[in-house]
Amino acid sequence: MTLMTTEQVAEFLDVKVERVRRLARENLLVAKQQDDQGEPIFDKDDVEKYKELAQRLGGI
Repeated sequence: MTLMTTEQVAEFLDVKVERVRRLARENLLVAKQQDDQGEPIFDKDDVEKYKELAQRLGGI
């Protein structure tokens, strides 16, 4: 399992960091844990699956 920070996810999805935080709050992108500052950390496989699904539905 490869973990990604909020910033890495934002870059991968080509969105702002605030958008990633909102996706996590709304449980559309589920965080595996939190870092020392309380920021969510995501599993790369989950992020890739989310991106694929979002693209099928018309975009992120």
